Formats: sequence, C-alpha cells, structure tokens
Amino acid sequence: MFGYAPVPLGCIASITRGGNFQKKDFAAEGKPCIHYGQIYTRYGITARETLTRLSQEVFDKSKKAQPNDIVMAVTSENVDDVCKCVAWLGDEEIAVSGHTAIIHHNQNPKYLAHYFHTRMFAKQKEKLAHGTKVIEVTPDKLNGIIIPLPTIERQNEIAERLERFDRLVNDLSTGLPAEIEVRKKQYEHYRDMLLSFDALN
Repeated sequence: MFGYAPVPLGCIASITRGGNFQKKDFAAEGKPCIHYGQIYTRYGITARETLTRLSQEVFDKSKKAQPNDIVMAVTSENVDDVCKCVAWLGDEEIAVSGHTAIIHHNQNPKYLAHYFHTRMFAKQKEKLAHGTKVIEVTPDKLNGIIIPLPTIERQNEIAERLERFDRLVNDLSTGLPAEIEVRKKQYEHYRDMLLSFDALN
C-alpha cells in the first residue's frame, strides 16, 4: 500500500554491543552517556541530550554511539520491555553501557525507532528472546529482524506524522486525560497501520 520493501535489519545497519561503564561511573561533569536502565524509565523514542555523564577517562574506554544511531536495551526482566530503544539525535557521540545494542544505519532514525515500538517488531523479538529471570535478545540475532522499508522521503513523512501524534500523547498540557487516552490509541493504531506490511502477518 505504501511501497514498503521487507529488508533484514542487517542489510541496512551494523549492530554492535555497548559496554564498559556502570552506574557507579556517573560523574557530575564530563562526556555524555546512556545507561541501558535509563532507556526503560527515563527516555522516550528520541533524545537530543543525555541525563548523565562520565569522566573523560571512563568515556574513552567505553563503546560509543554516533548521532542518529539507535541505542537498544537488550536485557530486561520481561519480554515486553526487552529491546526498548531510543534514537540518539544529539550532535556528538555518546558512551553506551552494557546490555545494549548500538544500531548504526543510514535510514531515518525516528522511523526506525518508531518501528521498534510496534506490535510487528514485538512479534519478531519474542522469537529471539531467551532466559527466565532475565530476558535477553542477543544483538547479533537482531540482524535478521525484518524492517518494512519505504524510501527515505516516505520514512521522513511517516516519522513526522508519528512525532506529531507522539507529542499529543505525551504532552499532558494538551487536552483532558480522557482525550489524551483517545489520542494515544489513535496514535498506536495509525503507527501500526503505517508500519505494517503483509510479510509480517
């Protein structure tokens, strides 16, 4: 319907593991970083600034994400949360903690991040998840995830529309709570419709 082509993630991205710093390494000043635990509770779909920093020494030893990379948490306590991600839209490289996958690509980062929050992606990641008390998806296995990929122009259009819906959903100053809930459901339906294609059914 929208000219999607089903493409394995590994064909459009390189996926590496984050690593080499922990929460105890946070510093009052220094270089920007994202810890995997923050992705579940502190970040939305995109980020332009980090919440925490590291000393230059720890930063130099850490794995890095570049602007427009996707940072995905690949360890969680449950299947629903595993693979939650944030698109890094800041203008400098950041350090990324362990238990993450850094997805470096040449597509629209907002489009990919929105797709990684859909039911279609959830169905695929569930097949890759393993563990009992701790659920994990091995970063290497993400290469086989199928992405519905339209042109960059179409990706830009879809990402902009979804971003407008996302702002309506998450801006508590807009409308009454009941109205926000309706918009949230509308956003989820519209997102899944835009990012759906028959190969994932």
